[in-house]
Amino acid sequence: MEKNAKIYVAGHTGLVGSAITRKLKEKGYTNLVFSPHSQYDLRNQQQVQEFFEKNRPEYVFLAAAKVGGIWANNVYRAEFIYDNLMIEANIIHYSYVYGVKKLMFLGSSCIYPKFAPQPMKEEHLLTGILEYTNEPYAIAKIAGIKLVESYNLQYGTNFLSVMPTNLYGENDNYDLEKSHVLPALIRKFHLGKLLKNNDFEGLRKDLDRLPIEGINGQSTDQEIIDILQKYGIYKDHDQVFVTLWGTGTVRREFLHSDDMADATVFLMETIDFYDILKNEFNVKELSFPLIGYEVRNTHINIGTGQDLTIKELAEMVKSIVGFDGQIRWDTSKPDGTPRKLLDVSKLFNYGWRPKINLKQGIELSYKTYLQGKARSK
Repeated sequence: MEKNAKIYVAGHTGLVGSAITRKLKEKGYTNLVFSPHSQYDLRNQQQVQEFFEKNRPEYVFLAAAKVGGIWANNVYRAEFIYDNLMIEANIIHYSYVYGVKKLMFLGSSCIYPKFAPQPMKEEHLLTGILEYTNEPYAIAKIAGIKLVESYNLQYGTNFLSVMPTNLYGENDNYDLEKSHVLPALIRKFHLGKLLKNNDFEGLRKDLDRLPIEGINGQSTDQEIIDILQKYGIYKDHDQVFVTLWGTGTVRREFLHSDDMADATVFLMETIDFYDILKNEFNVKELSFPLIGYEVRNTHINIGTGQDLTIKELAEMVKSIVGFDGQIRWDTSKPDGTPRKLLDVSKLFNYGWRPKINLKQGIELSYKTYLQGKARSK
């Protein structure tokens, strides 16, 4: 990518898009364009076409998506499949129509089967049933991969797909109802610490920034106590408990969003879809539509190659936040997929490695949370 090339980051205000934006600016890319929510509904085909007609981006990072944790994925099933299908279909199609030089679609590790071999290789896609709680979201992301592959194979576009593992970092979503596990742990333990210290000034400051179901800094002490208890943060005599979902025995891999952004920009700068065809599928001559080859699973996993149990993660976050209360596990709630460790050998072979270990990353995340670099939706 040329430093002055026009680069469109779709979803630039979210965890993923904001990290990519920071990385691009850090590396000297100066001509970035965005599609603010207030002006463009990316689910709307006409509005997306108008954006491309007006801006004519040369490169696209497709980080826009409707995302959430296990509860949100399971409850808002129609929204998760519809919104994500529409967003990716519109942006990928108009990237083709308007001659985008290169596009990167960002998916999710939940695309892999619930009982996929561990670690999960790219070739494991569509080899088994999906985890039920996030099946609609996963199907939408799989469709995005297949859109990218299909446009490449029919039209000769230069589009890439990457599948990051569980992400966290600056500008994460800390909504206790809809957030992913790591930001939820950070906020729950932070609120638990404030409750244990009877620090209602601190609780009000937090709730003013990120209200919970309308409860904010102007709410009464009892209203604050009640909403915290609803989300499993409560005091019993002199002890404070934080309740977490499931057994804590499932294993998860985590990658800091700054490392994810570094990997995606690295791949956009160094890898073309044509390289994947030549190196992985022995395609010697490029002519499109490409016929006579079975080209599948051209996406690239992005992760660390290391995981830990949710119990181990909870203890690590608890220590970093400084919460000295107790954890209780609600085993009536679902665990989700037993394990989701990505095989990242393909990415590592391309020459990229993560730089931020998990402890450092959580410390950075808690620091940025306290600084107000967080979202509640």
